[in-house]
Amino acid sequence: MRFMMLVIPKGYETAKPGTMPDPDAVAKMMKYNEELQKAGVLIALDGLHPPSMGTRVKFEKGRPPVVTDGPFPESKEVLGGYWMIRVKDKAEAVEWARRCPMMEDATIEIRQVQEMEDFAKDKAYEKSGVMEKFAGLDRKLERQA
Repeated sequence: MRFMMLVIPKGYETAKPGTMPDPDAVAKMMKYNEELQKAGVLIALDGLHPPSMGTRVKFEKGRPPVVTDGPFPESKEVLGGYWMIRVKDKAEAVEWARRCPMMEDATIEIRQVQEMEDFAKDKAYEKSGVMEKFAGLDRKLERQA
């Protein structure tokens, strides 16, 4: 099973452009990342620039998309980074998150990735032909990973 561990650092929603994490914190995180890699569970990881450097494209029914550059003052929680891991179950994902040397006032949200098999359980997707189209894409992406 694949899970994303999403980092939500408190206060990052107001971080100025170019804000970088503390070098000591980065060193601890790199050690943790190496543990994930050595255990064979790490698929991908990235840190994100603050939302003040981001752009949002908002979609509303019946209207053209609206593009807004950051910062986004209405945001209360924003992503600071993520890990994508492959583990046997949610409990193992939680254990990996608990071991993370996260800074104070941060949250790691764990979300399971929707796999093609999840869609296969719903006959509506099968009837529409969506499953056949995306099964080939899913296999192609797996080979690239």
